[in-house]
Amino acid sequence: MLIDTHCHLEKAMARGEDEAVLERMQAAGVGRCVTVGTSLKDWEKYYRLAGRERGRVDWTVGIHPCDIEEDWAEQIKAIPTYFATDPAPVALGEIGLDHFHLPRYPDEAAELKQLQERVFRDQLHLAYQLDCPVVIHSRNAVEPCIRIIDESGVDWSRVVFHCFTEGPELAREINNRGGRLSFTGILTYKNKSADPVRQAALGQGLDKLMLETDSPYLTPEPVRGTPNEPANVAHIARFAASLFGITEAELVRITTANAIEFYSLEN
Repeated sequence: MLIDTHCHLEKAMARGEDEAVLERMQAAGVGRCVTVGTSLKDWEKYYRLAGRERGRVDWTVGIHPCDIEEDWAEQIKAIPTYFATDPAPVALGEIGLDHFHLPRYPDEAAELKQLQERVFRDQLHLAYQLDCPVVIHSRNAVEPCIRIIDESGVDWSRVVFHCFTEGPELAREINNRGGRLSFTGILTYKNKSADPVRQAALGQGLDKLMLETDSPYLTPEPVRGTPNEPANVAHIARFAASLFGITEAELVRITTANAIEFYSLEN
């Protein structure tokens, strides 16, 4: 069965709809999802959910660059304690840089960029110590993310750039280092801006391909315009199979195996 390798279930949990979301997920042929941490506010929630839904929900822990709070250093110190829990996070993330959501004024933007970089570096240092997979957020910031990961010593084979939205050139920079890309519903979009994303996916090939919804964001075709959820990774998989010219069953087999290998998922 398919795996949604990156989603955010916090809002569904807040509405008391997480069980319904997971039931629809399985009904769509998606057997598992990874719900991705962005701040201390969701880590405990995801830990409890993964404990209750073993084999169906896995989780990660990390500080998103848009969720940095004043106590970020204390939050980073708490991360190793979660890796000692059962079930433990399957990765550290999502972490990285976001140069899209920046203040209007240049001085403030520069200050926030510096803070994001410091938090990113500290979490990469922790990932290096923990020797765990790393999920990268890199909105408008792929090149500086690559540079900082290079400097961190983190094993590139354990790095995924989630929701990849760039073209094949930057994709090659990541793939040549041993890293991989994960693709969302953007892969299915009909606008021309999605063409470079499809080329990046084809350039990477099938051996590292992972699919994700990034729900509740980025709903794929043909259900674009409705709320996104893990069940919709089935639509992305159907499109990806056509894009690569293979059967849907083969696409499912390959991407599921890739996700299990990258995250070291247990049955």
